[in-house]
Amino acid sequence: MDTSPVWRATAAPSAFGPLQGDSSTEILIVGGGITGVTLALLLARQGRRVVLLEARTIGSGSTGHSTGNLYETLSQGLHGVARAWDDEVARQVVAQRRAAMAFIEGEARPPGCGFRRCALYLYATSQEQRPHISHEHIALARADAKVRMERTVPAPLPTPLGDVLVLEDQAQIQPQAYVAHVAELAARAGASVHEHARVIELDPKEKRAATATGAVKARDIVLATHTPAGFHMVQAEMTVHREYGIARDLGASDPGPGIFWCRGAENLSVRTAQAQSRHFLVCVGQSNKTGSHNAKASLMALEAVADKRFGSAPVAYRWSAQNYQSADRLPYIGRDLTGCFIATGFSTDGLVWGTVAAQVIAAQLMGQSPPFGVLCKPTRWPLKGGRAMMQEVGTMAKALVKDYLTHRQEQQLSALAPGDSAIIESDGDTCAAWRAPDGELFAVSPVCTHLGCKVHWNSVETSWDCPCHGSRFSPDGAVLEGPAIAALKRKHLKVE
Repeated sequence: MDTSPVWRATAAPSAFGPLQGDSSTEILIVGGGITGVTLALLLARQGRRVVLLEARTIGSGSTGHSTGNLYETLSQGLHGVARAWDDEVARQVVAQRRAAMAFIEGEARPPGCGFRRCALYLYATSQEQRPHISHEHIALARADAKVRMERTVPAPLPTPLGDVLVLEDQAQIQPQAYVAHVAELAARAGASVHEHARVIELDPKEKRAATATGAVKARDIVLATHTPAGFHMVQAEMTVHREYGIARDLGASDPGPGIFWCRGAENLSVRTAQAQSRHFLVCVGQSNKTGSHNAKASLMALEAVADKRFGSAPVAYRWSAQNYQSADRLPYIGRDLTGCFIATGFSTDGLVWGTVAAQVIAAQLMGQSPPFGVLCKPTRWPLKGGRAMMQEVGTMAKALVKDYLTHRQEQQLSALAPGDSAIIESDGDTCAAWRAPDGELFAVSPVCTHLGCKVHWNSVETSWDCPCHGSRFSPDGAVLEGPAIAALKRKHLKVE
């Protein structure tokens, strides 16, 4: 199945060369999503020497797989921040995110970036979610946001149950086009941007990163990789989820411009988009724990909800994106215990948080200490998220015990049909096997190279996903998504 998002499928491709040979620089940025390219642009404009390494192509990670929605609040609710921290912290969150949106608007001048201002509509479709809307209205009003309540939403959206929260002056972009544009601006300003430059060795102590074709030594390293590569303590404080999205021709199902969040048994995020003279309805569904859900069932459920709410229509694009939720509702931004700078814990709010993180880290690299950076420092003790942190540690422990004491999908290698996957026992060795539709067999170690959990098969994206910290691998073992750096070991099995 092709899982290219509508944004990447319809945007012009980027074209930066890989790293060649060894070099040194002031600041090395690992990751070419919105955080990395925005930071590269800010630093290059300051006259700093910057190298950016992207494992695949610009925007190929979470940025190019996002919704393209920009908003001052948070997808999990600003009232959660106010409850975990206080109203003043919630006010700072809104102020930082509002400023980041203004920065994006200033840079998204080319029409292809698709920037437009619109309102955000949040409402309940179940009785259980009605208090959420009321709490969010109070939190946003106290944070000086332009918020009001209404009673209806545009047709043919699901009917609200109770009041509809309307947050004015939010925005949308074409995320792939925007991030590619910013990368070009960074390169023109003097940054050295490289694609197809996956970091395969990282030495935080020596401030050195190596790819297959070269290495970079820097004064400072920024891991703008959505989750830090390698082992970091913040990984124990975050839950990892995947969300599935679809884009279908708009037809008569046009609610008009806006960000529409329906909260209920069928959590749904809806927007419209225009790309290559086509108009699309974009729907994103429920979050699922990475490596612990049936990907195909989740995608089918989303398509069924879209058909139910907007009428049956062919799906043009299907995709998913990964997100990392911090234990205490705030992201982790700044220098960590290894001496590297990190930016993670954005939940599903990464386009704006990534821009905030770039602004904060740019200031910190100039020797400044922005107050919001102090609040979001990665070395903070997560007392406000202690329960969530312990739950995630327990989830990891259960996954380890379950997968090492039980066999999953066990069957004979010779019986593995095209398109099927299984955990196979062969000559006393265990491997994760998948047979491609053309009959080719791929077998790898089932042990994640990050911290040793067992990987699970994702049938939608044909990948082996780790339920502990979200590392993802292709059928041949190559790293698709961190924090793992090393590939799964390839197994060469004899088929009887």
